[in-house]
Amino acid sequence: MSEGSLQKIMANSTVKMVLVERSMSECSDDIDIRPLELADLQRRLSESEDGGHMLPNESGNRFFSAVFGMVSKKKKDRPLRKEVLAKMRWKNAIMKARNLGDPWEKFHLDTYKTERAKRHRYNAKRQRWVVDEVAVKMEEQPFNHGAMRECYRLKKLSNFQKDDWVRAHNYVGKRYMDEDTPRSTYFEDVRLQMDAKLWGEEFNRHNPPKKVDIFQMAVLEMIDREGSPLYHLEHFIEGNYVKYNSNSGFVKSDAIRMTPQAFSHFTFERSGHSMIVVDIQGVGDLYTDPQIHTSRGDDYGDGNLGTRGMALFLHSHRCNSICQSLCLTPFDLAPSELEASKKVADLLASAKTIVRGTEEMVVTPIGDETKSIQEYLRTRSLSSGYASGDDKPRIKLTSISSVESYESDDYPMLSESEDSAINSAKRDMDMVERGRQRYDSMSDFGSESSTASKENELFNFKDMVQRRSRPSHVLGEIEHRKMLEELEETKSKTGGSILGQIHLDLAKYHELNRFVEESETYDHEAALYHLNQSAKCGILEAIITVAYLHMGLPHNILPDIELDEDEKDMDVGFNYLLQAAEANDRGAMLHIAKMYDTGYGLPEYRTVDWKQAVFWYERAINTNTEDEEGNFDATMDDPQYQLISRVATMYWQGGNGLVKDPNKAGEQFSWAAELATEAMKGKLASKYYMQAEEAWAECEEE
Repeated sequence: MSEGSLQKIMANSTVKMVLVERSMSECSDDIDIRPLELADLQRRLSESEDGGHMLPNESGNRFFSAVFGMVSKKKKDRPLRKEVLAKMRWKNAIMKARNLGDPWEKFHLDTYKTERAKRHRYNAKRQRWVVDEVAVKMEEQPFNHGAMRECYRLKKLSNFQKDDWVRAHNYVGKRYMDEDTPRSTYFEDVRLQMDAKLWGEEFNRHNPPKKVDIFQMAVLEMIDREGSPLYHLEHFIEGNYVKYNSNSGFVKSDAIRMTPQAFSHFTFERSGHSMIVVDIQGVGDLYTDPQIHTSRGDDYGDGNLGTRGMALFLHSHRCNSICQSLCLTPFDLAPSELEASKKVADLLASAKTIVRGTEEMVVTPIGDETKSIQEYLRTRSLSSGYASGDDKPRIKLTSISSVESYESDDYPMLSESEDSAINSAKRDMDMVERGRQRYDSMSDFGSESSTASKENELFNFKDMVQRRSRPSHVLGEIEHRKMLEELEETKSKTGGSILGQIHLDLAKYHELNRFVEESETYDHEAALYHLNQSAKCGILEAIITVAYLHMGLPHNILPDIELDEDEKDMDVGFNYLLQAAEANDRGAMLHIAKMYDTGYGLPEYRTVDWKQAVFWYERAINTNTEDEEGNFDATMDDPQYQLISRVATMYWQGGNGLVKDPNKAGEQFSWAAELATEAMKGKLASKYYMQAEEAWAECEEE
């Protein structure tokens, strides 16, 4: 309806009022008299077009005035159906998109030279690269730059467009300013971002209050230029660019938001501690250039800080309502650290995102399922549409961010302005379905993309989706290790705990004054706290350090910290030392052997036991392999010939639980003499030979 028609309706209505029928029980207090605005008529007209409520019919109502409409407080208009509201929102988004102009029209990119380029796209689910040829127009000079890359404006024709550069899509080409950057770095960056994008889809599957998405990214190879230089290719997105956290623990306090931090925490628990997506930055919840820290720390580029990067994020992260709704557990921090983080907690409490309370429980892979993050994610993403009791999978689109998984060129575009709107409102749902079918039928992936193949993958990994993720707190890690021991899935007494290594890294960071000013002393309480948490998780280095602290022995980690006498616990120290000895740490074996040999340092409930001493001496002597954490101590303070001679002496004398055996004592003395000779200890070798003869002489006398 035209604006003139609307004004005519207003003019004709100035002498009328609509009298709304009321029941006998209503009183005058139930009447709400308000001005009738032009927007109200427009809303009524749009409702009538969508099958909603019609304007009042003159023949069936008494008119009082049209300037004021009387609406009953008790008899409000029934809310429109959700389907109608959703349709109206989509129409509104498309209309806005059509009215938007090209933000880069003033740069006249259509006048630049058309160049051929190879586009390299990465399919994270199948870990395969797809290459096609595209036509682009790129600016000659960069319009912006960051710390490492510079940005160029460019336009790229869709596969469904021919020389229509007016409607060509706006992109940004990013190139490393360092010309010596290896070409493989460009491909590694794309692989990282596409893997992170899968985690975004997994996060959305659990229905958080706000969905997230990560830019579609590809490598652009300019084949018409000398040397075929490479660029990163991304869609151009308008909006305020914000960095929410970094790969080294930074959290932006003046733009604190719950969703980016919860997303990083989610990836840590959801992956079973094997990785975490950080360096969250972008426009709203559309992220770009993330970083992935893995437990191994040897992939995803130089920004992958391994468990040290995980430690820095978890130290700065405070769980919010989204974390709680996703059943994510808080990371263990010392009381002093929690006190220092109250400011961050207050900022989180003021965030506006409201949790709906409909999120699903988080699940995780175990065992062999964690060997390949990408394979695991692929199967989890495909498995998101069915329940454990279903006979057939129910595939459903839980987030419009999933649309971004499909390259926009894979289905026809309406116009350039509509393509720009897709970044914020996507496109109508029927276009989504057509785009999905087009993607599945792409010849790049062959028959593997068939529906039957996907259904088979759903059923093959059905059991896997039932398992819960490993929590972020130490108590859950301890229970997990106990369960593995009961199931006899591991024989290791120590090692293998990523969470424990993170706590150890935090203790070392405190020692390096990472969290205080240069002139301040680091937080001893927090450092000891994380060291103890690491020991509880079975990290051998932490176990040995805690044992030495309680026993008053020198230690390498936190060497300036000594426990007070009332804080030392010899029982705790001995048990930790015994655990380290059982994990094949040779130094711990020798300490245990000497304690049983001499009685010095033994807890009150233990006594001198030469049988145990001989056991640990011999185990230390015969151990020539790595411990459970892959370390090998080949430089013992006590040479082997001295240890063997001590074992020989105990067999020669007998007692303290050890049966006297002169014959074995002679053999041990003889062996010690041979090793002393090899070590150029002639006098000591002669002494051992004499003692061997004396021991054997006792055998003859008996």
